[in-house]
Amino acid sequence: MPPLLEVGRIDRAHGIRGETVVALWTNRAERLEAGSVLCTDSGSLTVAEARAFRQRWIVRFAEVVDRSAAESLRGLVLRAEPITDPDELWVHELIGTMVREIDGTERGRVEAVQANPASDLLVLESGALVPLAFLVERSGDLLVVEVPDGLFGDHG
Repeated sequence: MPPLLEVGRIDRAHGIRGETVVALWTNRAERLEAGSVLCTDSGSLTVAEARAFRQRWIVRFAEVVDRSAAESLRGLVLRAEPITDPDELWVHELIGTMVREIDGTERGRVEAVQANPASDLLVLESGALVPLAFLVERSGDLLVVEVPDGLFGDHG
């Protein structure tokens, strides 16, 4: 079984019928479709229904029947299995990949991906930051980037 990914957090109870307010950390709203199972440190929860609420979601889990039970879930991180989508770049798949410039110069492995409004940034083991917008090819464990001169500080 692949490692579970953190997809959100239960912020608080909502109302008296056991609904919760959930902050979803992924752009994949299907994580909250009825029947979806999310894992927490306290066990699994099955989504009964969910609806958008401001920048978060109101979620009713099948296992939660009242406000008291919903309150006990406050702060729990929600985890789920990775979604397979060949057209998407997933952070967990980018970590550890080698970054190479289009001219063949290897720049090191990705240690993290940093959120940035203009373009998420690949954080390399050297500390260099490479905007994901410069990615031109992905092949297995290799990311090929086309960057402007001077990005790495060693071009004329």
